[in-house]
Amino acid sequence: MSAQLFEFLGEKRIGLLGFGREGRSSYAFLRGHFPGRPLLISDKARIELDDPHVTLLCGENYLDALRQCDILLKSPGVPLKDIPLPPGLEITCQTDLFLRFAPCVKAGVTGSKGKTTTSTLLHAMLRASGVEARLIGNIGVPVLDCFDDVNGEIAVIELSSHQLEFTHASPHVAVWTNLYEEHLDHYTGGFAGYAAAKAHICQYQAPGNVFIFNADQPLAEMADLSGCRAERVPVGLGAGEADPFLRSLEGLNPRLRGDHNRQDIYFAATAALRLGATREGVRRAVEGFQGIPHRMCPVSEAGGIHWVDDCITTIPQGVLLTVDALGDVDTLILGGLDRGLDYQGFAAGLAARPVRNVVCMPETGHAIAKLLEASGSHQRIIPVQTMEEAVTAAFAHTAAGKTCLLSPAAASYNAYQDFEEKGRHYLDCINSTAAARSPCPGR
Repeated sequence: MSAQLFEFLGEKRIGLLGFGREGRSSYAFLRGHFPGRPLLISDKARIELDDPHVTLLCGENYLDALRQCDILLKSPGVPLKDIPLPPGLEITCQTDLFLRFAPCVKAGVTGSKGKTTTSTLLHAMLRASGVEARLIGNIGVPVLDCFDDVNGEIAVIELSSHQLEFTHASPHVAVWTNLYEEHLDHYTGGFAGYAAAKAHICQYQAPGNVFIFNADQPLAEMADLSGCRAERVPVGLGAGEADPFLRSLEGLNPRLRGDHNRQDIYFAATAALRLGATREGVRRAVEGFQGIPHRMCPVSEAGGIHWVDDCITTIPQGVLLTVDALGDVDTLILGGLDRGLDYQGFAAGLAARPVRNVVCMPETGHAIAKLLEASGSHQRIIPVQTMEEAVTAAFAHTAAGKTCLLSPAAASYNAYQDFEEKGRHYLDCINSTAAARSPCPGR
């Protein structure tokens, strides 16, 4: 632990709010440096933990922890929307502590869409150039897991809005891919609160830092960027026209089809070159990119259909980009948790695409079905209740040689633990339905 972080924590009463993957990581980090220090751990769910120095606060009153600590490390999945905070309470998080105190160069990537692809590409570009780098954060590796041994490396950090919400520092190189409506149920003020959380990616940057942002969106009109003192580098879809090297990276990898992936390549390459990558390393990384699980990921050819899992896409605009990039989507399966997004524009955009079948799952899928019907859409609209029903409908209606795409345009928490579980269930249903449709051997 750095001396600065040790001094920051001091003798404060420390609490952990949320005990999922990141909360358990925070506990392990603190316990490793403060073996006998009293801690408060709070979660709505029951916690099993054998530690005599921990006070557990579980169940409906778990937010009482707000009044029992000096400093609270909040996990990203715990919303504090419209919750009054006691005076004097300091709320922080893993990301905040890492950005403020970890002894390394930090490169952060955020965005409503594209942050996983961009951060993965950036990390690969650095490694292919011989630059020591580590990929952490929202990608699935809690940042405090690496705090004590990241010295000398570049930390490439994928950052969600939840991880940025309570940060008081920004990375040395920040990339903001785009901003669309999402997580409106999580933030006070809805979209404005969401945009403000995202803006922390650059809000605390200093002179000498670099802020790479989407030139095709008016981010400065959507979020307050006044605190950013870094060099601002706009990158848009026209960047390849001004930079022949960026243009030369297009078409090198079929896993990176579509304008949105082209823009992610531009973001990653621009950041990588600022961080010491070589052009040859950047090119090798693009050529060798294997894709992101559950992002435009081919999973089966059962029944002569191209089955694609894009379950990571939880925003409407991302679904339309994926449909356009694939080019041959005959059936689209969508729907998930209702977070208050406006799907009117999405329905109009989808109705204009040559997708013949739209299979609509609860909750948002049913609302989108009504919007499509009201618009006079040419598509076959198929409301279903389960993934099994969705896949059965797709087998029945998707033309051979065409694509069935699962791209929810919504979060998955209404029926699944996360988008990964939903994507795995999709493939299981494809396999089981295909097996049931196959003629029995010997007949």
